[in-house]
Amino acid sequence: MLTKETITAYFQQLQDDICGCLEAADGKGRFREDLWEREEGGGGRTRVIQGQRIAKGGVNFSAVHGSMPEKISRALGLEPGHFLATGVSIVLHPVNPLVPIIHMNIRYFEVQPEGGPPDGAVWWFGGGIDLTPHYVDVADARHFHRELKKACDAHHTGYYPRFKQWADDYFYLKHREETRGIGGIFFDRLSEEEGFSKEERFAFVKEVGEAFAPLYIYYLEKHRDDPYGAEELAWQKLRRGRYVEFNLVWDKGTKFGLDTGGRTESILMSLPPEARWEYSYIPGEGSLEARTLSLLRKGIDWINYKGS
Repeated sequence: MLTKETITAYFQQLQDDICGCLEAADGKGRFREDLWEREEGGGGRTRVIQGQRIAKGGVNFSAVHGSMPEKISRALGLEPGHFLATGVSIVLHPVNPLVPIIHMNIRYFEVQPEGGPPDGAVWWFGGGIDLTPHYVDVADARHFHRELKKACDAHHTGYYPRFKQWADDYFYLKHREETRGIGGIFFDRLSEEEGFSKEERFAFVKEVGEAFAPLYIYYLEKHRDDPYGAEELAWQKLRRGRYVEFNLVWDKGTKFGLDTGGRTESILMSLPPEARWEYSYIPGEGSLEARTLSLLRKGIDWINYKGS
């Protein structure tokens, strides 16, 4: 039987494995670790790197538990009870503007209703992985979605189209009418309700988690010698500003962490080291920046996209 202890231990090991891969890929930076405890129960390990290729990156593990706050119970449509939320959350902001920003989160949640039987816990898995290029590179987008489809298809051929659409809808800045990047996959509340076992759902989540490091290292290596200058760095800061807007205005994970008394520094580690906002900025017609904005929209079939 798959236990919450086994799931929690896996997430801890995944954090270790990914941090080792990223340190090797950066070549210079090393993760700083902060151990923290939540007064109401549980805690985590926050790890942040600032290196020669990764300007700022966070790879966080947490496992928090306790009595579920009433507003969280209402928001999730659950009876009050004792909850556990555990997972790994990652955001990497690169030095080179030609390397994309990447985000991944995989998580497990369960709640034992008050007065319910020991085997009556409600549980589900959630998560996702998405790519936010400062400059959209169609070949990069195609590779990213092909790899995600491969990971999804190994478990169910219906996963990729469903979770790809979910990502398009979720990673969307409604106030800007643009997607955060070129999407990826997003999923939530994956339980036994659709006929999958807990073990099958966990196997899929592990597949996503273990796809992360090879995917991102591919982009670090591909673009490591791409030249850039002041113009590209200025655009990078503007795009980072959009990233900040999404995480602070729309991201449900940020809100959940703050509402459950999570560690603020760990929750906000996703923010870039520097960002910029310029009033009513419009890129020049025909520029690479304007082309990128034209591709920040829902519904693009990146695997079969014919543009250049």
